[in-house]
Amino acid sequence: MTAHGALISAAALRTEQRVCIDVRAMLGDAFWGPAQYAAGHIPGAAFLHLDYELSDLSKKATLGRHPLPNPMHFAVCLARLGLTPETPIAAYDQDSGAYAARLWWLLRAAGFSNVAVLDGGLAAWIADGGPIDQSQPQCKPCAPQTISFDAMPQRDVIALQVELAKSESLLLDARARMRFAGLEEPIDPVAGHIPGALNRPFSDNMSEGRFKSPAQLRAEFAELLGSRSAKQTVHSCGSGVTACHNLLAMEHAGLVGSALFAPGWSGWICDPARPIVREQAPT
Repeated sequence: MTAHGALISAAALRTEQRVCIDVRAMLGDAFWGPAQYAAGHIPGAAFLHLDYELSDLSKKATLGRHPLPNPMHFAVCLARLGLTPETPIAAYDQDSGAYAARLWWLLRAAGFSNVAVLDGGLAAWIADGGPIDQSQPQCKPCAPQTISFDAMPQRDVIALQVELAKSESLLLDARARMRFAGLEEPIDPVAGHIPGALNRPFSDNMSEGRFKSPAQLRAEFAELLGSRSAKQTVHSCGSGVTACHNLLAMEHAGLVGSALFAPGWSGWICDPARPIVREQAPT
């Protein structure tokens, strides 16, 4: 595990007593993750679904394509798996941590402190010789905790607009560069980005399938932040999922305290009066 506890290697996970949670997912295919889990997973791992357990799709579109889950429903999901704030947990997805970071953030925001993301995901586990099987997790359900998502900083759209207007915060957008620029948009109905945002594609946090070193990430984020601190930084993306990857990367680098704008671009564009920026295609 890293010094800051945000990540755990496959080798370390094989020696530590942690509850593994599989959150493999593919946007646009709600059945892919459960099918992958059923075909094989880390022995003893349970599964949580991005759309139905890590999100509440019944909420208003103004909260984005993947609104944060209802705290009570999320608490019941955790209790079903026997998870308490003291449980050591490892979240993993197929490789990059793009979805595992969402679970990491939700658990941290709910007051669970001993949570790490498997660096490199299931691909790293298999490459390290880790076994997979089709076993069912041996969970001991417990009583649901009363939780909120107040333990990690957030911004709603009003607070974000005020802070950006006053240049009090830096907004980092985790989407791919072409989507950020508004030159392509395969998911949302409007292309572009929030005025004032800078682009930090979450894929830039990775090198050869693993997170970059804390020192390298710290240098790269410091270049973006300039004179601002981590606590003056807000993370966004399309719907509040991959933004958590940048937040995780900053914590891995020792830059703690940045906030999440969970609605993301998909929530921002619900109000056509809000300004957007599109870049010109190169000629």
